[in-house]
Amino acid sequence: MAEREFSDVWEAAAGAAPGVGRIVGTAWMRSAGWALGTGARSARNLARAVTNPDAAGELVRDLASDIAGATRAIQEIANLVSSGVPLPRAVFEASVSLGANHRDAKQPLALDATLRERGEELLRKSRDVWNEDTGHPAYARILDELAPDEARILLLLLRGGPQPSVDVRTGGLTGVVSSSLVAAGMNMIGPRAGVRHLDEVPAYLNNLFRLGLVWFSREQIEDPMEYQVVEAQPDVLAAMHSVRSARPVRRSIHLTPFGMNFCTTCLVDGEVTEDLPKHQLPDPEQ
Repeated sequence: MAEREFSDVWEAAAGAAPGVGRIVGTAWMRSAGWALGTGARSARNLARAVTNPDAAGELVRDLASDIAGATRAIQEIANLVSSGVPLPRAVFEASVSLGANHRDAKQPLALDATLRERGEELLRKSRDVWNEDTGHPAYARILDELAPDEARILLLLLRGGPQPSVDVRTGGLTGVVSSSLVAAGMNMIGPRAGVRHLDEVPAYLNNLFRLGLVWFSREQIEDPMEYQVVEAQPDVLAAMHSVRSARPVRRSIHLTPFGMNFCTTCLVDGEVTEDLPKHQLPDPEQ
């Protein structure tokens, strides 16, 4: 019934405009009703615009503002009619297409408004002295993207401090001028953290770096004995012996300030941050 009512009102409104203007008006009215999604009610409102001078003036202004879309509708109607499509069907198909374009054109504006509203809400919270929000809003997402082993690595870095890592590069006389990388980032983090999947430690560290929780420093940690333990591991020795002349290059792995805050907020309870080991700040040149 609603569909028949919509069709009757549409036809009556279409008949009020002559010639090409009728096609344009019909296409515009049909698309407007379609875009608003209100069915027969929208059609009745548009029909009243044909007989009401005030409503008609508003209709004309709306049509002028969307003249580009109406022009496309006329071109589409002409193409459909020339290919043998009956005029009512051609007007219907063109108006549906125009209505879809009308909705798509409005979506970025709605998105912009939503983003502005969210920005205003953030600024409002920043001015609210009673706001008790704790923790960065990204923490919840980060927790969803961490493996259990990665949480153990974070606890090791939080409580055990920066961890040593070793790169193996070619050395000897040629190493003074130039060298090539044999193996990178070799460390003892997996065994020390007690992870279940030792082979996944490089991937774990890459993910923690991606999330902004750790960073890789070119600097050494203070205790040189830590490096002797790493350099005595079988995989490091194998890399050293894989080339004619090799040398270890000592590095370190640290929590970022963001990673430190994440750990103290999400992974531990009631620990005094002043008693925790210190980490270097990320070097912007690295």
